[in-house]
Amino acid sequence: MRLLLALVLSLFAVNAWAIDDRERLSDPALEERARTLFKEVRCVVCQNQSIDDSEAQIAKDLRVIIREQIAEGKDEEQILGFLTARYGDYVLLEPPFKAGTWLLWFSPLIVLLIGGSIAWVALRSRPKTVNSAPLTAEEQARLDKLMGSDRK
Repeated sequence: MRLLLALVLSLFAVNAWAIDDRERLSDPALEERARTLFKEVRCVVCQNQSIDDSEAQIAKDLRVIIREQIAEGKDEEQILGFLTARYGDYVLLEPPFKAGTWLLWFSPLIVLLIGGSIAWVALRSRPKTVNSAPLTAEEQARLDKLMGSDRK
């Protein structure tokens, strides 16, 4: 029973192993700059997850690269420029607005407009009224029989 408890508790400690203490920068201010950048950079193998949240090997490699560049004295713009030159704008969680990324920014609006147009056309093309001709005597008698009443 103790072995099972130890195994279960060790599963909760896995996140504590995600960042190796040897990776951390010795200066807390520089480490804080690195952690801020980690939240802006996307893990290139994970789906919409920052490298700060990811445990993938590429995310660990990107964290090491960012820490190395901060230790070399590079600023955020230089580091992000290096990463986008290497991996493209996709590596940024918020890609810049430019000619190559306009589709990323406007695709939700385009999909909404197309869907709204399809719905509008479908609603406009359906019949406006249901056939409201009165029932014939035979139809009324059949309806009355089905309803179980003697309406006259």
